[in-house]
Amino acid sequence: MSAVQLLNPKAESLRRNQALAVNINAAQGLQNVLSSNLGPKGTVKMLVDGSGNIKLTKDGKVLLSEMQITNPTAVMIARAATAQDEITGDGTTTVCLLVGELLKQAERYISDGMHPRVITEGFEVAKKEALSFLDSFKIPKDMDRELLLAIARTSLTTKLNHKIAETITPIVTDAVLAIAEPNERVDLHMIEIMKMQHQSAAETQLIKGLVLDHGARHPDMPKRIENAYILTLNVSLEYEKSEVNSGFFYSSAEQREKLVESERKFVDAKLKRIVDLKNEICGTGQNKGFVIVNQKGIDPLSLEVLARNGIFALRRAKRRNMERLQLVCGGTAQNSVDDLTPDVLGFAGLVYEHTLGEEKYTFIEEVENPKSVTILIKGPNAHTMAQVQDAVRDGLRSVANAITDKSVVPGAGAFEIACASHLTGDFMRKEVKGKLKAGVQAYADALLVIPKTLATNGGFETLDTLAACQDEFADGHTVGIDLSSGEPMDPVQEGVYDSYRVLRNAVASATSIAVNLLLCDELLKAGRSSLKQGGMEEQ
Repeated sequence: MSAVQLLNPKAESLRRNQALAVNINAAQGLQNVLSSNLGPKGTVKMLVDGSGNIKLTKDGKVLLSEMQITNPTAVMIARAATAQDEITGDGTTTVCLLVGELLKQAERYISDGMHPRVITEGFEVAKKEALSFLDSFKIPKDMDRELLLAIARTSLTTKLNHKIAETITPIVTDAVLAIAEPNERVDLHMIEIMKMQHQSAAETQLIKGLVLDHGARHPDMPKRIENAYILTLNVSLEYEKSEVNSGFFYSSAEQREKLVESERKFVDAKLKRIVDLKNEICGTGQNKGFVIVNQKGIDPLSLEVLARNGIFALRRAKRRNMERLQLVCGGTAQNSVDDLTPDVLGFAGLVYEHTLGEEKYTFIEEVENPKSVTILIKGPNAHTMAQVQDAVRDGLRSVANAITDKSVVPGAGAFEIACASHLTGDFMRKEVKGKLKAGVQAYADALLVIPKTLATNGGFETLDTLAACQDEFADGHTVGIDLSSGEPMDPVQEGVYDSYRVLRNAVASATSIAVNLLLCDELLKAGRSSLKQGGMEEQ
């Protein structure tokens, strides 16, 4: 670049306009891709990877994570939006729509000669007021099951068709209620999500217990056990190789047999202690069973001994399932068999093995007060199960957020309509002075992209629907868009709710991204060498 160009104001202005145009076009491009996903009436996208694998989804986080995005501005927006999902569990599409619309509204004023800095200062003022308004607009409520069902239904219907969403709504709600403790953070890791390619998605069920993805390792072991005492072990019941290099030497076959026998006696002693405990607890003639779930291995000879004694044994269970098992049926995990007592055992009313094709599953059910549960997702194909799994995760987060926040926000675009009216009403007339009014006006107009998009995806006349809702709000009613008729409706009466923390994070992060992009005046290629040569050492 020549010195004449550097000193030329027209060239500098041209570069700034070009950078701004690139940022705005990228944001609007991402907005156009995702806008048709928003709401229950949104459409589905088909993702095709390089190897020809296909995925159907309308989840914004899945789309942004798996789409190949090359534009750096779009990549920045996508990363910020996916971070929104990781923090709150939802709101990815909302963030992208707000960013694109904020830049679009800002462009109207910048093209008329207003400096981006003035617009961004107006955005910051409007954001602060919008967050304050959200705090007053939310509705504090006691989180009973009926309210949580409405919250879960609102989330799930935006990801799945209505029939499947209605089936999964009570499953998601009851799963969170089962593990929730008063005045403690809800730990969603205590909800195991399992998939079984079988039947239809409507057959998805909540197991108030644990489902393991393998079965008994011996054909003679019982397949169904009632009143089962469960021993959780982390003990090797097989011939073990030492962890350091070692060996034993022998000069005859007899010596070798004695060495092998002595090794076997060590394992047999462990088995005897387990069998003795089983006999002590179950006795003879009693309708009681004994189950072992071992994190380490069990060799064939040990399995034979256990099978002869009527013990159902699972080996090499996953560590996360070992932790959940104690929360499901009680008991204490044992790292040794030396001090086994009845106190360390858990209990389940029913343990059974289910075979599906070549796969085996073990169900542990009928337990008292489980603190860990399993959602068993069923579906005829991998596409359906993946779609249901993504929706279940969002539904779980929405219910957990409501329990944590102890409040809800009226949905169906109600907050955006109310907040836009608030910003352009008394607040702008009394609190905002001078050029900042343009930024606040642009911000209020941008918020309306959410109800506009909901109306568009529902197939309604966007401006007429929005105008009817605004008129209804002006009469003092909380109003959202009824997506079955396109008419104004009260979201609270209809049970349509948004998450408080999702909206709060979406408004804050979308504004920050838009402000940063508006203040970008040039796009430069950068590398390690150029950073160091310019005196900018990497952190």
